[in-house]
Amino acid sequence: MKKIAYLLIGALCLQACSETKKEETRSELFARIDTEIKANSKGYSALKEATETIGHRLTGSTNGAKAEEYTFNKFKEYGFEDVSYQTFEVEAWARGEVSLQINDEDVKVVTLGHAPIKAKVIGEIVDMGNGLDADYAANPDAVKGKISLVYINILPDSEEGLSNLHRSEKTALAIKYGAIGIIIINQVDNEVLLTGTASVTGELIPIPAVCIGKEDGMALKETLKTKKATAKIDMTNTSDVIKARNVVATLPGTEIPQEEIIIGGHLDSWDLATGAIDNGIGSFAVLDIARAFKANNLNPKRTVKFVMFMGEEQGLLGSKYLVAQAIKNNTIENIKYMMNLDMSGNPIGMNAGGKLDDEKFFTDLGAAIQQQDTIYQNTFSNKSGLHSDHQPFMLEGVPILSVNSNLDRSIYGCYHSDCDDFNLVNEDHMKNTARFGTMMLYAVANANKLPATKMDSETTKEFMIKNDLKEKLIIGNDWKWEE
Repeated sequence: MKKIAYLLIGALCLQACSETKKEETRSELFARIDTEIKANSKGYSALKEATETIGHRLTGSTNGAKAEEYTFNKFKEYGFEDVSYQTFEVEAWARGEVSLQINDEDVKVVTLGHAPIKAKVIGEIVDMGNGLDADYAANPDAVKGKISLVYINILPDSEEGLSNLHRSEKTALAIKYGAIGIIIINQVDNEVLLTGTASVTGELIPIPAVCIGKEDGMALKETLKTKKATAKIDMTNTSDVIKARNVVATLPGTEIPQEEIIIGGHLDSWDLATGAIDNGIGSFAVLDIARAFKANNLNPKRTVKFVMFMGEEQGLLGSKYLVAQAIKNNTIENIKYMMNLDMSGNPIGMNAGGKLDDEKFFTDLGAAIQQQDTIYQNTFSNKSGLHSDHQPFMLEGVPILSVNSNLDRSIYGCYHSDCDDFNLVNEDHMKNTARFGTMMLYAVANANKLPATKMDSETTKEFMIKNDLKEKLIIGNDWKWEE
């Protein structure tokens, strides 16, 4: 009897010890991940090497192809067996020469993406303020046959509550109301010029679109209050059908491999600088998170796909292609979550877009991350925007995950400009993205039950409306619901 009693006591002790260990598993695992990434993170050094040896990463360029190969080889170096290129054919745009004269005086200028191959226009400049639909609707013929002048953001003296539009959407409105050209004023001091696509579709637009510096733009606005001004825009660009490649590294799931969690960041950049912030800090963090999964022997229940998207800057071309292929192959239902890192860094919380079934999943996860480092503040939001690689997934109802960043706002002044170089990158911030991002991704990929499921069409529509995205999607020809 004593022997049986001892055996029972021993079994109970083993069970208790097992339960204690089970309760500590997440904390221990996160501590191990944290220690390894602090010691061995490679995101910062890889980005430094890429910016120095490759430079910009324009889709369709020789540099773009080099960046695709660079990240393919890095995935292999980090231990991934299943690494592939997803090749898509696109018409890729590249800038040529441009000049702008206002009242016969040269003004510093840069062309916006997808402007015409060749354009030469002369016209009166009309100040359209913020360039929103309401600005045009007040006087529908104001820019017909003329050149529209708009501010990239919402002007400081505007009425409260206005929702800004993307530069491509502002260009689409100028075209709609008959403008023969558009001049967009940047919001950044010290004559910084901004590029980026002016096309909502990724196709060439019919009018020249350019950006001028804040100082020149604000001076022009003052001039137009008392007298007329004429602009001469002369430009040449190129646009050719090329092949570009998403780079995909796949980590098979251990229990439910048919369910996929995608984490991605766009690898491509504009050509004025190296694209270190947009989106080196995002895409190379994805690369480092992939490294951390292998280095820490993380093998979640679901399949994880680490994706370097190309063509984001020219109209989400790579992510749209991936989603289109998933729809074509009847595998779109397999994609259970999409985590996107675009100019993201130094996370202090999470944003989970979509209709949540279990918000507590994320706040509990955040609390576990916060145990590792209190610089993570466990903020949480449930909202969505447009114009990054999560958009095609979101429009199919796939739940979205991103981080709430805590970056130095000054680095965004070089967004899409000639000062977006590696000197802006903070090594600790990149390391924090890898640390906390790895924990987030693993928790979702290994969850017993996901905190959100794919939304049906009607629920997706309501979510778009709730997030004030309907007008923007209509302008971009991406509103797929009939009224």
